[in-house]
Amino acid sequence: MSAGSARGLFRATGNKSKPVAAKMLDGTIAKVEHLEREKDDFYPTPPEPTRAFLHAEIDRLRQFDRIWEPAAGDGAMVREMRAVGLEVGASDIIDRGAGAFICDFYSFLEAQAPSKAIVTNPPFSECGWGNGKARWLKHALDVLDVDYMALLLNWTWPGAGGLAGFWADHPPARVYLMRWKIDFTGQGAPPMLNGWFVWDKAHRGETVLRMLDRKDARQTELFTDSEAA
Repeated sequence: MSAGSARGLFRATGNKSKPVAAKMLDGTIAKVEHLEREKDDFYPTPPEPTRAFLHAEIDRLRQFDRIWEPAAGDGAMVREMRAVGLEVGASDIIDRGAGAFICDFYSFLEAQAPSKAIVTNPPFSECGWGNGKARWLKHALDVLDVDYMALLLNWTWPGAGGLAGFWADHPPARVYLMRWKIDFTGQGAPPMLNGWFVWDKAHRGETVLRMLDRKDARQTELFTDSEAA
């Protein structure tokens, strides 16, 4: 959400926007009116959300020869997946030193896709309705026809009225609500929650809702078992 749209929201509700805490370059904490949005929606994913997700979905992920991370950024998510023994192919539109294949996601066609399984923290502006009209998701599910896709998104993402048709055509198999607030920027955790939305052709039935916690001893077991193997 842009600063302008955030201010509009508070005007509509009659509330005043509160300053947020931000970490300065010298390590001190200061109050600012809003956090600046990163260029190209680049927000490296801290390890905890990926590790919690891997614990929940690792058995299904191991059924694929390779996982594709098409918004690899600096490789944060790629490193976590490889740490548990998954084969991962990485791509991105910008070279951020992760050894990713540099290519626009929309340039891939079905026959060119590195894998039928995607796991990523996608550019949110391309996944929402107001700006992107769910363009990113439609390309993955309709053009690339992937068998599996897990996206880390804002928990409120499906609440946009314009997404009703998309949701009806492409209901997720599983949705995981993360019960903690992720600090993507180092400027302090934002007020919203995030979730993993998983589309899986192997799933039958209604969308399943599950919860993920930041501290889960089973995550340690997952990584220990992988290292032993």
